Amino acid sequence: MSDTLIRDWDAHLAHEKRRSEHTRRAYIATAERFCGFLSQHRGGAVDAGMLKSLTPNDLRAYLADRRAEGLGNASAARELSALRGFLRFVGGSNADVPQMRGPRVKKGLPRPVAPAEAIALAQDVEDNAREGWVGARDFALLLLLYGAGLRIGEALSLTGAALPLGDTLRVMGKRGKTRIVPILPAVANAVSRYVAACPYPMVKETPLFLGARGGPLAPGVVRASVRSARRSLGLPERTTPHALRHSFATHLLAGGADLRSLQELLGHASLASTQVYTAVDAAHLLDIYRSAHPRA
Repeated sequence: MSDTLIRDWDAHLAHEKRRSEHTRRAYIATAERFCGFLSQHRGGAVDAGMLKSLTPNDLRAYLADRRAEGLGNASAARELSALRGFLRFVGGSNADVPQMRGPRVKKGLPRPVAPAEAIALAQDVEDNAREGWVGARDFALLLLLYGAGLRIGEALSLTGAALPLGDTLRVMGKRGKTRIVPILPAVANAVSRYVAACPYPMVKETPLFLGARGGPLAPGVVRASVRSARRSLGLPERTTPHALRHSFATHLLAGGADLRSLQELLGHASLASTQVYTAVDAAHLLDIYRSAHPRA
């Protein structure tokens, strides 16, 4: 019975909600894991009647089981959001979906966005887009900020002339300064997926990232989507599109990149602008030390 419900939900996501294939795969995988868990937790076949009778304790038990497998806060919040959608679909428009507060990320001193949080943020923005191609667009854009360290204005100034993305990308930064940034395969694939789904033609003279009506995409639209996603995932307010660029820099520095190379990748005119990331990285290391050292 659960297989039929999941197939029906997949069709609903595709045709009514117009979610992307990427989003549907993630949602369906969550529903399948949840139904598999319920068959053991509740016992017996999982059907619409059982799903309508669930309580917050059932959801807590599922999340506890997933957390035991290593699921992080952001991913757990995203799975909970997907399950609420599934249960609303099964129960109908008047469904009494179990309510529970999702996991929260502990707030503290400013820190870079963790890699898993950056990806979860981009995925949640895609999942909740009004149309599949819009979700693919936002996912690609946020991955470009995190994976290549672009400013949001730099990403939105790209045109169709940048296609197809190769191993590197020429970016026009502040004061007309250009730089070359490397492009990861995951970023290039995300952009290609968006371009394939976009209903508007891509030509060299037009913006690469288009708005819902085919005009240039406004940065405020992206920021609003990120605000909604970070609330859904329980991420702190510091999680903004620009924070993804900061995270790109901090993670590269932690991985061994030297300041001069980082300066070139970020397009900083002065090395002093880049040196701020050494303080951010030092704060992160100090946090690890204090939590791990027995004498701290």
